Amino acid sequence: MNNALLLKLHRWTTLVFALPLIAIIFTGLILSVEPIIQSRGLPAGMVDAERITGLLQRHDPAGKARGLAINASGQQMRLMGVNAPAIDLATGEAATASDPLGDVLLWARRTHERLLGYEWLVISSTIALVVVMALGILMGLPRLRNSLAGWHKGAAWFTLPLLLLSPITGLFLAFGLTLQSAPPPAAALAPLPLADAVRAVAQSHDVAHLSMIANRGGRLMARIYEGGELRAYSFAADGVTPLPRNWPRLLHEGNWSALISGALNVIVSVVLFGLLVSGVVLWARRKLRRRPQTAPGKTATGTA
Repeated sequence: MNNALLLKLHRWTTLVFALPLIAIIFTGLILSVEPIIQSRGLPAGMVDAERITGLLQRHDPAGKARGLAINASGQQMRLMGVNAPAIDLATGEAATASDPLGDVLLWARRTHERLLGYEWLVISSTIALVVVMALGILMGLPRLRNSLAGWHKGAAWFTLPLLLLSPITGLFLAFGLTLQSAPPPAAALAPLPLADAVRAVAQSHDVAHLSMIANRGGRLMARIYEGGELRAYSFAADGVTPLPRNWPRLLHEGNWSALISGALNVIVSVVLFGLLVSGVVLWARRKLRRRPQTAPGKTATGTA
């Protein structure tokens, strides 16, 4: 397979999936800053276990909520599984002001995971991105020049490991591959009320850094920021127990060390976006470039 054919496949695969990839990369760029923002947690003294359980009793007296999510940047808490407004953690009342950043992050996550409501479109576009990168590798090392094409090739090769890591870990998440041994089976405990789960977390952790408590995979689990890492915990009779690290998720979401991994994800998203746009521009420039026009009455090989 020669380079001309590889280049043609590289270009046309990019063009076919350009629009969904732009949306996926752009929303990924937005989500890259989420760990940096959320890992700081809530202000000291704003919440403790009793405050959160009191808010649960007040806003969900029937105990129907299946989980909770805390947005540290907006200082709000949302209850899962019930039709209830977000709770302002500063006042304890239903939030009256909107949380623009939280809304943008929520929109970005939904779009990133289910573009136009179709998960298959995200998966197929991500596979296409890996194929495009593989074709670029097969074409060999580039000759770097101070031109748009030279910068396109140079940016791709110098950041290649990071560029590959992003879509590959995304595919691992899509297909449920965690690169870890199976977690121990959930203990046969009676369903744990949400308020009791909050108290169990508070026994060993600062709830100001609690991100979520929800049912995942048939077990109740909590996600807590610890030193910039978003760790997952399961609930046991004696409190919370750390689950094995899901490295594809930590790497893809940038939650293994918020400041470092979040910044790296921002760089990857910017480079991917630049490569996609510059690739389309290079193709358009090539196609739209004016060809020499022959004079009337003449053909390309001479007079008519």
